[in-house]
Amino acid sequence: MTATSIHHAKSYGGVIDQLVAGEWIDPTIGAPVKLPIDSIVIESSLDGHEADLIAALHPKRPLLVVCDENTRDVLGKRVYDALQPLGQVDEYIWANPRCSEEGVAELMAETRGYETLIAVGSGTVSDSVKYATFQDGRDYSVFPTSPMNAYSTPTASVTSSGMKKSITCHSARGIFIDMEVLAHCPKRLVRAAFADVICRTTAQVDWLMSNLLFDTTYSPSPYILLAYDEDGMLDHAGELTSGNLDYLAMLTRISTIMGLGTTFTGTTHSGSMAEHMISHCIDMFAGEAHPGTSHGEQVGVTTLTLSALQNQILGADSPPEVAPTVIPEDELAARYGSEMAGIMVEQTRKKAIDGATADRINERFARNWDGFVEPLRQVMLPLQRLQTAMAAAGCQQTPEDLGLDPAFYRQILADGRFTRDRFTALDLAGDSRLLEPFVAAHP
Repeated sequence: MTATSIHHAKSYGGVIDQLVAGEWIDPTIGAPVKLPIDSIVIESSLDGHEADLIAALHPKRPLLVVCDENTRDVLGKRVYDALQPLGQVDEYIWANPRCSEEGVAELMAETRGYETLIAVGSGTVSDSVKYATFQDGRDYSVFPTSPMNAYSTPTASVTSSGMKKSITCHSARGIFIDMEVLAHCPKRLVRAAFADVICRTTAQVDWLMSNLLFDTTYSPSPYILLAYDEDGMLDHAGELTSGNLDYLAMLTRISTIMGLGTTFTGTTHSGSMAEHMISHCIDMFAGEAHPGTSHGEQVGVTTLTLSALQNQILGADSPPEVAPTVIPEDELAARYGSEMAGIMVEQTRKKAIDGATADRINERFARNWDGFVEPLRQVMLPLQRLQTAMAAAGCQQTPEDLGLDPAFYRQILADGRFTRDRFTALDLAGDSRLLEPFVAAHP
């Protein structure tokens, strides 16, 4: 008997159930997709079924439930109690969770001796358990306590030497989502999850543009899956925190699929481009002035910024004129220190445009600008569409809403392109001398 066959709760898996079963045919290859995750269960309630779900994936293993003080009260104790019939089951309540090299090392030391970890929580706990078990060869599964894409991606966002890095590790064996639990999580977390996934449009435009200009890897498959729910989620953004499981499930499925995007190409590009770079800059450079906003809240605001830039450039009747990339090494060193500036320069050189490349791009734009931008316009949502949905959901929309100093935000908007080797609209604008006036005009 499988874990899913004994459930009597309502399933909200939608197309994800087809993916897990190997029944969804990817139209780009004409074949089913092989997921690295054995089980993804999204149901109205999992109360009383936790042991069956875990036993199906981790039979007769010493288990350690990992949670923090908050998520233990929300779900961790329930999971711990439910798993007791499986044998050796203990719990570790992480007093100071942090997904950094130091934090993960602490977690590894505290959880030695247990073959399988069961993460109960949100991004910090999930990513930390993911990275820790990857490093020492253990398995893990996760019971989320809020909607977000961290659970289904095989990457972890880890702070190392002051810089946030997306580190490829491994996937959970199982992801078990109790929609009633998610419906009772703080509304702020739901809004942050929504703000995080509306970046589909900006990430896709950036990624596709890089592919069209430089023939970098690109796959439309994640976006085909996201399209099942995106319009419905945007149309009902104002009801995501109402407790209606149907609408919340749209967000949950989209968040899960966003995390699965790496399955198709082995990269995080499908859901993490310039808007994420700017958010990471907030975390890296705000210092004591950081307002305590979450990753998702920041990405929502940066998505609106990037959408405005993309719509401005790609909505124009005439093309920009590209010039070779200029890296302001001395200015970066003065602002961020020589070590950080060195990393930024190294990243930027990997994507820098030289004179010959600039000439090639300008020739292509002059020859057929409309042909170049048409596929980008097809996947680019109007800025107003995003703003309306964000307002309906009650999300922050400006740097001031986040509690950021506007001058600081303008500075990282100008410098964010130097933090990663991914070519984005920030690079096109920067190399076309359009970024500086855009930044200056940004509120």
